[in-house]
Amino acid sequence: MPDRADAAPSPGRGRTAVVLLSGGLDSATALALARERGFRCHALSLDYGQRQAAELDAARRIAAALGAVTHKVVRVDLGAIGGSALTDPGIAVPDAPTDGIPVTYVPARNTVFLSLALGWAEVLDARDLYIGVNAVDYSGYPDCRPEYIAAFETLAGLATRAGVEGAQFRIHAPLIDLSKAEIIREGLRLGVDYALTVSCYRADAHGRACGSCDACRLRRAGFAAAGVADPTRYRPGRRPPDGL
Repeated sequence: MPDRADAAPSPGRGRTAVVLLSGGLDSATALALARERGFRCHALSLDYGQRQAAELDAARRIAAALGAVTHKVVRVDLGAIGGSALTDPGIAVPDAPTDGIPVTYVPARNTVFLSLALGWAEVLDARDLYIGVNAVDYSGYPDCRPEYIAAFETLAGLATRAGVEGAQFRIHAPLIDLSKAEIIREGLRLGVDYALTVSCYRADAHGRACGSCDACRLRRAGFAAAGVADPTRYRPGRRPPDGL
């Protein structure tokens, strides 16, 4: 099962891990946790056809600030198949939460991302992958659930040469059952500068947040619940009122 952030540190001393790094709050915290556990971290970001590229700029800043050994950005055009408000400009990003799986769900995104991370892990002779998925404030995404992570870990052993030859892959999801406030407190303990991160679904070219999408609301509420100031940069006139 996925490991918690407050579980006993993994014996990562000197070992290599591939960390999926989106540029957002959660993935930055996951990278910091992997570093604390002693892993040599290779960060992987995906240019998947998202409507705004500010999160990739954020990922570059975070990888440098948190000491990733290398940072690779791979292009995979999920926008070509559409089906998500994050890749298709014809689908509006909603301002309010909706019932069921939201339109911001990107079909098969985490499966594609983890598959690429798994492939790079084989090349690097790494057996540990980190992903910052969260099943508490997860907005209804099916590929953020513990059972999904457990299933992909099983797949990793079946679908790779390393796995067939006896290697055991571990998919670490240390944030999976933490609240947003708990994630923020953990990141602050580790020295994560959340001002470097971008979570907004409609961030502008400068990485400034809209303040009203679901990602902005979850992030803002997390800082409020954690009792710390929100360092998010908002577009002019878009900063939400305190207590959102």
